[in-house]
Amino acid sequence: MTNRDATPSRGTSPDRTGRGDGDGDGDGRTERELREALEALAGGVLPDPDAYRTARGEWLRRERRRRLVLAVLIAVVFTLAVLIGLWVLNQAPSDPGVIFSGTGTGTSASAEGPSLPRLLL
Repeated sequence: MTNRDATPSRGTSPDRTGRGDGDGDGDGRTERELREALEALAGGVLPDPDAYRTARGEWLRRERRRRLVLAVLIAVVFTLAVLIGLWVLNQAPSDPGVIFSGTGTGTSASAEGPSLPRLLL
């Protein structure tokens, strides 16, 4: 078994960051060097003067596009619902059915039969 195969005890590996035995022999060196390198890298990054304006413009453009797509989708769904409804209503038979034929058995109210009095205003 090689040294790489064995699992080291906690805090004994030389590349462990911040978990040394406290004797100051470079246990936190990697972490410190990484922190310094990242700080140097971050210090060299200068923001674009128009970065906020550009990002806000892109966000507003996406928001307008999203609203436009939503409005078009709603219009399409509404139009399809109306067209399907008109098509279904158009499929009704044109001849009067049994209900409105007036040839009932007498148990149902017909157009010629007695009706409720209407108030004239």
